[in-house]
Amino acid sequence: MTATLTADQVRDLGQTEGDADTIARLAAGQHTRRLLLWRVLLDAVDATGAAGAGRDPAAALARDHAGLLETIERAAPAAARQVLFYSLTGPWAERCVQWLETGTHPGAAPGAARDLAHLGSLAAAAAVRSGLGFATRVPVHGGRITLPTLGALACPAPDGTPAELTGEHGRLTLRAPGRPPAELHPDDTGSWRSPDPGWTPLHTLDGGPRPVLLDDLDPGPFGGGARDALRPEERARWAGLWRDALPLLGLGGAARAAELALLDCIVPTYGPAAGKPGGAHTSGTTSTAFGAVMASPPPGPAHLAAGLAHELQHAKLTALSELTPLHTVGPEPRHWAPWRPEPRPFHALLHGTYAHLALAGFWQHLAVALDDATERDHAWAAHARCWTQVGAVLPMLRGTRRLTDAGRVFVDAMADRHERLREPAPPEGHVVRATAYVETARTLWLRQHPR
Repeated sequence: MTATLTADQVRDLGQTEGDADTIARLAAGQHTRRLLLWRVLLDAVDATGAAGAGRDPAAALARDHAGLLETIERAAPAAARQVLFYSLTGPWAERCVQWLETGTHPGAAPGAARDLAHLGSLAAAAAVRSGLGFATRVPVHGGRITLPTLGALACPAPDGTPAELTGEHGRLTLRAPGRPPAELHPDDTGSWRSPDPGWTPLHTLDGGPRPVLLDDLDPGPFGGGARDALRPEERARWAGLWRDALPLLGLGGAARAAELALLDCIVPTYGPAAGKPGGAHTSGTTSTAFGAVMASPPPGPAHLAAGLAHELQHAKLTALSELTPLHTVGPEPRHWAPWRPEPRPFHALLHGTYAHLALAGFWQHLAVALDDATERDHAWAAHARCWTQVGAVLPMLRGTRRLTDAGRVFVDAMADRHERLREPAPPEGHVVRATAYVETARTLWLRQHPR
């Protein structure tokens, strides 16, 4: 599929919509970008391995891992790309390219050595998914052997200790010092299982347009180092929240459900009050990990649904901006955003406004559909706050002279969507309180940041 968009598709996206074809084109653009990144990385690994032949074992091993990955990609591209396109490989691949392009050899920096060694885990995971026979070595790190998208095996050996992985006839054998061999095989759902108590498979969240991994083993760009997997009861709670959030996303509009096709994984994170009634629920994304959403345990399914609706707008806008530039405004942080205390760059303000516009529609749909009076009142309050916040920023966005033609289509579509969200209107008290909240935020900001 060619990753280009028509003006109508840009307009639909500006209205926080987008049909399945539009969503697929956004994903295709990101996949093309990831393949180019992988090509740069594998070429750099090959050059570094050749230059360090016989002198740098880590570089030579990385070259072997790159060769295995390229072999699997040629023989079983669909299996390989489940790993190559996985969200959390993006930040790692970019770090590796930076290490190699700056001339940092693996032996010269612990971070570079650790990052390049991870290539072996990725190559092994792709090989496992392919079903082809293979044999390779990967290092132990953080007390385990990790296979991205599959799971991890606990191993007491020191960091850097090589483990032997052998795959044949749909089975995988892991051999590492200090523990007996572990045998893995796929079950009927495609998850890899083992009778070995040290193996922890990743949990899959089903029921959406595609399976979504609950990745509690790899924090990716959202945290440092390996961490303990969630306890079984914590995984069960996430599964329940996901199951109950899906129909709420459906109530929030067809686009909210359709854009779940962009979601690869949820990375659970933790704060002091995460998951508690009244506790803060946080979520986030990063452009290098397209398809991943970081989220603390929400107090309920509506919070999870709203968090996903919010974060997937950032993913959509990131993918759109890389296909079609929307503006030429510089990165200076000087704009007011009603939802943040500090000045924001224009691009960040556009992102925040877009996400809050989608939330305004989501909460409005829920307010109309919900039967429970308390839940309905909460939805109306959230809708009024988001709608008023967006309305306070839109005039500045529309008045920007450095929008591209596509950017003008996009921002005008945002304004049109905002206007259409006037009806049905929330109870009057919600609008009054939301207006007062936004005006107070503006006044405080102007005091702290006088022009």
